[in-house]
Amino acid sequence: MFGLGWQELIIILVIALIIFGPRKLPEIGKSLGQAISDFRNTTKKATDEAKKEIRDIETSIKDSVNGTDSTPDKPDTGGTGTGAGKL
Repeated sequence: MFGLGWQELIIILVIALIIFGPRKLPEIGKSLGQAISDFRNTTKKATDEAKKEIRDIETSIKDSVNGTDSTPDKPDTGGTGTGAGKL
């Protein structure tokens, strides 16, 4: 764990106990645990979304190479087909 041995961890805990006191230390630990949990959940969601996008892109590329198109057709807007006037 970060290259710290048990002696270093004990020293860090003793210093934290001296600085914050015994009443504040559990509250700080709880807040730190929640922050780590939220960070893990957020990174997992971002990773899952990125993987989904990659799968969608791969599927789209495979479909275009194979000559099939899995995307729904866009409705005709009655334009000239040149795309003029579109932003």
